[in-house]
Amino acid sequence: MTESKENLVLETRGVHRTLGEGIDKVHVLRGIDLRLERGKTYSIVGPSGCGKSTLLYLLGLLDRPDAGEIWLAGQRVDHAAEAERTRIRGRRIGFVFQFHFLLSEFSAAENLTLPMLKHLPIDRETALERARELLGLVGLGDKTARKGNQLSGGERQRVAVARALANDPDLILADEPTGNLDYQNSKALFDQLQALAHELNRTILVVTHNLDLARACDHCFHMRDGLFE
Repeated sequence: MTESKENLVLETRGVHRTLGEGIDKVHVLRGIDLRLERGKTYSIVGPSGCGKSTLLYLLGLLDRPDAGEIWLAGQRVDHAAEAERTRIRGRRIGFVFQFHFLLSEFSAAENLTLPMLKHLPIDRETALERARELLGLVGLGDKTARKGNQLSGGERQRVAVARALANDPDLILADEPTGNLDYQNSKALFDQLQALAHELNRTILVVTHNLDLARACDHCFHMRDGLFE
């Protein structure tokens, strides 16, 4: 795979991570090199315990590597102070998890305004307007006022995708985003992620056990024993 420096969104260089202590210590990641371009979708597949989720936590600045470098949009981020990492995570990285984590007492639009009001210099009305636009992009323009508990499982995950886009991030990390959905809803959500990445020129990295969906990405990485095969 070749990439241009201008389009490079994320790069890791020789990333290592060990977990546990003493006899329980495990070398989970063994020198990961990864390069992701803007406007493309990527997937990571591999057996349980191979290091997929550990890598995703590092890329999301939720953990630090023991060795190696992580660069996001030309800025080295692995060694940044915690306050700076929190700022970067809130502003430049979006997350989609297996569970939607919506606040059921808030409307779909209000769920999207929360990260905007926390991390952007934006007023509530402007945030609500952007939330409605994003929900329209994921096909929920007519359900912006619905409470979280009034939406189906597939609709909740689409709200989660829209929420991940709320702060216009460079990178979206998705951890088994279709794990709780049936095949039809899984495919619909994944097709939407693909379309949004290309349309909005955003980079999406998905960790999944669903090989059909993984192969539908622009690039699929296979991981085993803490390394890409």
